[in-house]
Amino acid sequence: MAPTFNLIGLVVADMGASLAFYRRLGLDIPAEADSAPHVETTLPGGLRLAWDTVDTIRSFDPGWTAPAGGSRVSLAFACADPKEVDRVYEDLVAAGYEGHKEPWDAFWGQRYALVRDPDGNGVDLFAPLPS
Repeated sequence: MAPTFNLIGLVVADMGASLAFYRRLGLDIPAEADSAPHVETTLPGGLRLAWDTVDTIRSFDPGWTAPAGGSRVSLAFACADPKEVDRVYEDLVAAGYEGHKEPWDAFWGQRYALVRDPDGNGVDLFAPLPS
């Protein structure tokens, strides 16, 4: 039997700040999780998304260091339509999160925008363009 892809884990410097960002994207994460060292939520379809503080990771991997030079992973959130891409992007930027690339109509047929979460991870917002 082959392994089953089941979880995406993010290492965070500030759990509360990271969870606040992902709540703005619609994830249902209880407020009491803000002070936890490890948090998980199950996404539609069963895939899990987890957050661990740096201290949690270093508790079992003492030599862990944050990657340098940029993120190699991004999470992508589907929006209902192109207007929602714009609205969510504007909401996140207005709340103080880094807008990496303003919404644009991509040549592959989607409205697309790029933001960064509090730890610098790429978060893509997208919706199909009308035909």
